[in-house]
Amino acid sequence: METTIEISLYPLNAEYEPIILDFIHRMEAYGTFTVRVNETSTHLAGDYDTIFDALKTEIKRSNETHGKQVFVMKVLGMNLLDA
Repeated sequence: METTIEISLYPLNAEYEPIILDFIHRMEAYGTFTVRVNETSTHLAGDYDTIFDALKTEIKRSNETHGKQVFVMKVLGMNLLDA
């Protein structure tokens, strides 16, 4: 199944920008789904299981590395970016 996920990361840290960029770069490094970044969120599009496997790993890593933060996601059951 194809999906599009809009995700926003809100680190509860005054030095938030490097934390957000780290997460985005790690998601881009997978290379198995589309990653598009705008001013307020990142869009991920591709295979549902592939993206959620990456998110499971990277959200956990981000929480363990950077401490308190909030992730907000919207999930759509189709690929809007590669259509």
